[in-house]
Amino acid sequence: MPKPGTIHLVGAGPGDADLLTLRAARLIENASLIVHDGLVDRSILQLAHPDARLISVAKKRARHTLPQEDINALLIHEARAGRDVVRLKGGDPFVFGRGGEEMEDAHAAGIRVEVTPGISAANGAAAAAQIALTHRDCASIVSFVAGQCKGLAEQNWAGLAGTGRTLIIYMGVKTAPQIAEKLMADGLAPDMPIAVIENAARPEMRVLRGPLAVLPELVERERIVSPALIVIGEVTARKTPAMVQLAMEAAQ
Repeated sequence: MPKPGTIHLVGAGPGDADLLTLRAARLIENASLIVHDGLVDRSILQLAHPDARLISVAKKRARHTLPQEDINALLIHEARAGRDVVRLKGGDPFVFGRGGEEMEDAHAAGIRVEVTPGISAANGAAAAAQIALTHRDCASIVSFVAGQCKGLAEQNWAGLAGTGRTLIIYMGVKTAPQIAEKLMADGLAPDMPIAVIENAARPEMRVLRGPLAVLPELVERERIVSPALIVIGEVTARKTPAMVQLAMEAAQ
């Protein structure tokens, strides 16, 4: 039997190939097999060698190319065949990327795993939109939550957002009405500033702002689609040159 290969869990960052780590770029360029998510930008996949085999395991709401268990099995199968596998994930593998599940199954199968972190979607989106997630004047706590999960209505989000706090919601576009209702029911003011960042770090990026109460209307009216992040907190209302430029463009 061949010596098992290594599974590399690699973060592709928020979208722009320039935001890859040097190690991630090197692994992509030298890989013979890349198993990638749908959120990995085409410009990043173009770094792969022409002879590399690329397998998409893209996930969309209610429609997955492969269930997670099958993805784990695929990675293990390829590694057992002696191949090094680059498992390429948008953002960071360990921030809502199910990298932990893939790592645990690989370890249980006796497969070596290496992890290359990436700029998380939250950090990349905030930087692209020039929103400081923490600020000495208004935010010293940051929380990350998933907006699509089982039992969303039963979860207690009280205290995650409010004065002095910033809340980042991943995968919240489809559940924006429930999110807004939930946060206000837990005591958050309807006029709390929010921002929705769509297609962060890509040429088609949009940053839309408003109060929490209009979040569902904003998502519907502007036809916001994934990938998008919702940022809730006073930091989203601070004036920056990027906000001024966006306002000027919107007025034209």
